[in-house]
Amino acid sequence: MTRALLIVDVQNDFTEGGALAVAGGDAVASGITAYLAAHAGDYEVIVASRDWHDADSDNGGHFADEPDFVDTWPLHCVADSAGAEYDPLLVTDAVTHHIRKGQGVAAYSMFEGVGDDGASVAVVLSGHGVLSADVVGLATDHCVRASALDAIAHGVHVRLLTDLIAGVGAESSEAALAELAHAGAELVTSS
Repeated sequence: MTRALLIVDVQNDFTEGGALAVAGGDAVASGITAYLAAHAGDYEVIVASRDWHDADSDNGGHFADEPDFVDTWPLHCVADSAGAEYDPLLVTDAVTHHIRKGQGVAAYSMFEGVGDDGASVAVVLSGHGVLSADVVGLATDHCVRASALDAIAHGVHVRLLTDLIAGVGAESSEAALAELAHAGAELVTSS
């Protein structure tokens, strides 16, 4: 069975010190780097996504001066800014496909983005015959949740590596994990 690793939004604006920092974000970045050092060869495809929002628009209502932190957010991950770059603790040498999402629109799932060649995650996975994917990254209750649900919807068996994710809120992260398990995802650790 061909496997993929999906690394969701491990970016400066989502790790400690960022505009929408997730507690434990740097630890997730370091953990994924260590995991890749030992396991990159286990995967046919390694996809990493980044929010990559337009600087000159509200990105379809995604940015707001008075955000509700549900559907609207403060400025974050603006294209070509330091906040949009991968966290420096995440070593991306093994990544085979880099995906940018949220260009002018709200986007939570990596399946809503495209690579530099214009290919979507669904096209990349089907093109490589991927039937199983491990999902890691930030944030459990937002973009990890959306990306994992979309992978399942595309017929991919999902394992969520629970020690390599971090969420915004404890309750919302628990709810997301329960929803993912109900949808068919396996919740496992990376060891």
